Amino acid sequence: MEQFAEYTHAIASLVLFTLVVLALSPFSALAKASKGLAPGATPEQDYANKAYRLNRAYLNGTETLPAFLTVTVAAMLAGASPFWVNLLASTFLVVRLIMLVVHLQGVGKPHSGPRSVFYVAGWACMVVLAVMTLVAVF
Repeated sequence: MEQFAEYTHAIASLVLFTLVVLALSPFSALAKASKGLAPGATPEQDYANKAYRLNRAYLNGTETLPAFLTVTVAAMLAGASPFWVNLLASTFLVVRLIMLVVHLQGVGKPHSGPRSVFYVAGWACMVVLAVMTLVAVF
């Protein structure tokens, strides 16, 4: 495992983001249950509805986690620059945590607001990680 010692921040970012997504799951379920919704149901699509925002934050995390995991692990396996992999993975985590707070607090508009800006920033981190991986393997 010594070959991954230089990627500690990236590995920690993967684990922490996974824990955040896992933590959101029961809170989302409890919020939906408090509204009388069946498991798996979606709350009314209204950003004024806290249960809906919580459910969307959870679903957004579950949608993003596989891509983040894939590009980060691939970058490490390919031997991409540890400095950049750590920086991008850590930046992704920070951006996603800020986005989570914005999401849960209902800050801004549903479209083109702060949440969208943070989403694009996290997306850009993953794209750069993917490109770095392709450069490293070819």
